[in-house]
Amino acid sequence: MTDILHLLPMLAVLLAVGAFAGILAGLLGVGGGIVLVPAYYAVFAAMGYGSDSLMQVCVATSLATIIVTSVRSVLAHHRKGAVDWPVLKSWSPWIAAGALIGVLVVSRLQTATLQVIFGCIAFFIACYMALGRTEWRLGSEMPRGAKRAVMAPIVGFLSVLMGIGGGSFGVPLMTLHGMPIHRAVATAAGFGFTIALPSALAFLLVPVPNAPPFTLGAINIAAFLITITMTLTTAPLGAALAHRLDPKPLKRVFAVFLAVVALNMLRKVLF
Repeated sequence: MTDILHLLPMLAVLLAVGAFAGILAGLLGVGGGIVLVPAYYAVFAAMGYGSDSLMQVCVATSLATIIVTSVRSVLAHHRKGAVDWPVLKSWSPWIAAGALIGVLVVSRLQTATLQVIFGCIAFFIACYMALGRTEWRLGSEMPRGAKRAVMAPIVGFLSVLMGIGGGSFGVPLMTLHGMPIHRAVATAAGFGFTIALPSALAFLLVPVPNAPPFTLGAINIAAFLITITMTLTTAPLGAALAHRLDPKPLKRVFAVFLAVVALNMLRKVLF
């Protein structure tokens, strides 16, 4: 009975975090991983599992949830004809390669290092969300050839380092190359699956000492199941809200929230 009572706070917090992540993904087109990773860390650390490998569990579990949410998202966008399949198919092998390299790197890094990486990149994403302009351009079409062979693995690699899907890097990349925002969001959902599936399978083979209960390899199965139950339920609510609300001020509000989360994670490590 004591063990069950010990896990109840974890269950309650994960239900709330999963619900928020689902609404966020549907409302702003930002993958829930950007919220899930720091939330997982806070929950597991509070339960006494703050080992040098805890961030590996947080990153791996977040990526596992993205497999499910990205499939549902891609199918929904496909029904509306919004997915750019030629871009998705041509970029996916390179993104997957970068994701697997990311798994190798994450499996060798300690929690403090991964926290610094997450905090720095999350702060950069927050700045782009707050200050980015729709008219900014790097080109008129998506890169091909050697340029794609360099940029696509970077998307997969950085996403795995943070435990997030393709939205945070893929959407800005595509819009900066002239793709309409709705098409970019739909295609980036496919990037998420390409990143999450091979990396999650690889993380099942990564042993983590002093891991939270119900952890297989580096993936916490309990957190995974609770999270996907909530995100699949609340993501449609977020999508419905997106059609009623102006997303621009909401993105700026979330950018401030994300910046605070990122700076707080850096503060815990550096000070």
